[in-house]
Amino acid sequence: MTVLMPPEWAPQDWLWIGFPHLVEEWPGFLEAAQEQIAAFANAVADSGQPVRLLVRDEMNQARARALVSSAVTLERRDYGDIWLRDTGPLIVYGNGKRAARRFGFNGWGGKYQMAGDESIGAELARDADLPLETSPMILEGGAVDGDGTGLCAVTEQCLLNPNRNPDMSRAAIEAELKHTLGFDRVLWLGDGLINDHTDGHVDNLARFVGPNRLVVPKATGDDDPNAAIYADAKRRAEAFGVEVVTIPSPGLIQRDGEIEPASYVNFAITTHLVAVPTFGSVYDAAGVAAIAALFPDRQTIGLPADAVLAGGGGFHCASQQMPSALI
Repeated sequence: MTVLMPPEWAPQDWLWIGFPHLVEEWPGFLEAAQEQIAAFANAVADSGQPVRLLVRDEMNQARARALVSSAVTLERRDYGDIWLRDTGPLIVYGNGKRAARRFGFNGWGGKYQMAGDESIGAELARDADLPLETSPMILEGGAVDGDGTGLCAVTEQCLLNPNRNPDMSRAAIEAELKHTLGFDRVLWLGDGLINDHTDGHVDNLARFVGPNRLVVPKATGDDDPNAAIYADAKRRAEAFGVEVVTIPSPGLIQRDGEIEPASYVNFAITTHLVAVPTFGSVYDAAGVAAIAALFPDRQTIGLPADAVLAGGGGFHCASQQMPSALI
């Protein structure tokens, strides 16, 4: 069966979001991270799109209910990390119907092994009554981004990392992406952002915002630590024949002297709203405005996400959309 993974800007039936629950993942930031994820969930629900917020246990559920509106549905689930972009089901269209795909998962290269992360994707697909196909290839959802025409972007740092699929060649990986998700053209970018715990997921570096149209950050300030990485991504994309649109980066963002992989590119596209993470940077307003210009058919808002980032991700990482059924 020929399948195709729809782009994120296609109409959606609902959005899954993970709610933080692990103190050890957000030491000193758990309450703030919960508040920021709740604000994200509320914004999407207020825009008119159903939100299914995953909660871990009774205490976690009570905390979430105190923070979100009645428009947000809470679902008790067994999950570890909240990064449903990586552990949730990837939805494809085939023969006029939706189906789910799941890949092998090894805790982002063996770094973060948590109970529930290997099973939550299949569980969500099952409860959504979607047929599920699995692939033995290790792949997280945030490591691949598509434009809806069969073109996807990935990074060499992640997909060719020996901690994922050491026995698979570039050609073998491309063949599996085509078979499982319908991507027949692969744009290979280089490294992801510095100190990105995912080994450089593409959804923190470059995102498609239209067919053959890719948004990439540009360096802001002489101390921007990712300046060379942004320039390399832009060069590779343009050489591949992709139209590149640049937006400001947050610049140098640090926590306890360490560079943070802060990125406005980790925005979440929903049916009516684009939610952009902000970090208290002087470039926040410019970053949100630049993304808003790319989505004139949707409202675009910036929401604080510095506490969420302390746990290793952003709004896009914490969410996974259910594309609408074909009519």
